[in-house]
Amino acid sequence: MQNERIAELKNTIQQLLDEAKAQGATAAEAGLSVDNGLSVTARLGVVETIEHHCDQGLGVTVFFGQRKGAASTTDLSPASIKETVSAACSIARYTSEDEFSGLPDVDLLATEFSDLDLYHPWALSSEKAIEMAIECENSARHYHADISNSEGATVSTHKGINVLGNSLGFLQARSSSRHSLICSVLAQRGDDMQRDYWYSVARNAEYLELASDVGVKAAERTLRRLGGRSLSPRQCPVLFSAEIASSLFGSFVSAISGGSLYRKSTFLLDALNTKIFPSFIHIYEQPHLIGGLGSAMYDSEGVATRHRDLVRGGILQDYVLSTYSARKLGLKSTGNAGGVRNLTITPTGDDFESMLQLLGTGLLVTELMGQGVKMMTGDYSRGTAGFWVENGVIQYPVEEITIAGNLKEMFKQIVAVGNDVDLRGNIRTGSVLIEKMSIAGED
Repeated sequence: MQNERIAELKNTIQQLLDEAKAQGATAAEAGLSVDNGLSVTARLGVVETIEHHCDQGLGVTVFFGQRKGAASTTDLSPASIKETVSAACSIARYTSEDEFSGLPDVDLLATEFSDLDLYHPWALSSEKAIEMAIECENSARHYHADISNSEGATVSTHKGINVLGNSLGFLQARSSSRHSLICSVLAQRGDDMQRDYWYSVARNAEYLELASDVGVKAAERTLRRLGGRSLSPRQCPVLFSAEIASSLFGSFVSAISGGSLYRKSTFLLDALNTKIFPSFIHIYEQPHLIGGLGSAMYDSEGVATRHRDLVRGGILQDYVLSTYSARKLGLKSTGNAGGVRNLTITPTGDDFESMLQLLGTGLLVTELMGQGVKMMTGDYSRGTAGFWVENGVIQYPVEEITIAGNLKEMFKQIVAVGNDVDLRGNIRTGSVLIEKMSIAGED
């Protein structure tokens, strides 16, 4: 059944590419996605929402030489396909030429398509999803008397097929699934009210954390934030917890991405082959990781992905480029249209407790707020919540503070990367200790 559906969708893409050629396009590419799933939210012990979704979308880009046009539709009928191609062609005929536009280099397109074990549909009924969501929330609400309210627990399952094709002969489909469970609750003690959450996500539902465990973690994380204080202005070491540390490397990826580079809007301009991290830092992509949340044999243009180092020995080895940005820079695509895939930061071997000991006296960051990163200069300023640590032991929660620094210096001042790696996202890192940052709180 699944194979028949894939063949049908691939045929739709081929029809579209043939239609683009018939309408005079010199080249074309098209993508088609079909997704369906279920999401159930329970709040205060009762069902709040039940959502079944079934979506489809088709997008086409055509080229008339160096002129480009794009259009999309949700209607997959032959008449709609013809109209969508016609709309894209009309746009392309009136756009300006761009010498860097066009399909990927044919020699960079993927030719190997291993099974990365990304498709595990979950036969989850609404009744079972409701049961799980209520169990998850109840385990949080009943964990402690100070848990005063709830924002609910949500169970979601998703599966989909994505087909990509172009007029160079590339035509491939991939199936994937993604399932999740999240719970968020509030705690109150006197006038102090705090909120926190926990979640689990996996390609295969068998690897999700138990619903009750997700609820308990949400409750524990919320309770530990009660009694938060501010801090007087100071400079001190800062430890980013694993789930927060990924944002640091997200900023790093943005700084070495093609768009930032050709616009010259990055603090890491011309940083290739220079040392930007300590020598022990190793950052690499693992796009072919079996079952990985970011795994793919090819990027969103069909260019083959590959295991590669971005940073080795602290030195920047490569950029993150799509076809267009690579051409703007006089380089080749790195297979990163759509971003990095399973970006991994090698730990230095310390578990979280050891990282606290290494921190000594300083700030543990568990939440970041705001968008205070200036990519042009690397200046970094974020609202923060977390815990004050003395002699490697957490003393009390802190809130209403800001941490500040410059990413260029922060990267160089990384002291250690923990082995408490958070595997729930596309950036796989443990906690990160930075030697010194500025803290602003109460005067």
